[in-house]
Amino acid sequence: MYHYDPATALEELTEDAVLPHPVSVRDMIVRSKLSPEQAIELNRQFQEYLHGFGDLQKKIQPLLEALAAAERK
Repeated sequence: MYHYDPATALEELTEDAVLPHPVSVRDMIVRSKLSPEQAIELNRQFQEYLHGFGDLQKKIQPLLEALAAAERK
């Protein structure tokens, strides 16, 4: 599990298409030694990721609800 390890999170994303939870990404940012410029840029990218993550959750919910209600083969 990647929790605070960006390298493991990147490996999971590449191999398993697992998106890290935004809270874990935020913690990775907080635990990194960054210049002010890097921190601002990463925070901007994080805000975009957070927005996209929420949008994807909204899109997948109805699909999963329909699949959960469907009869299994």
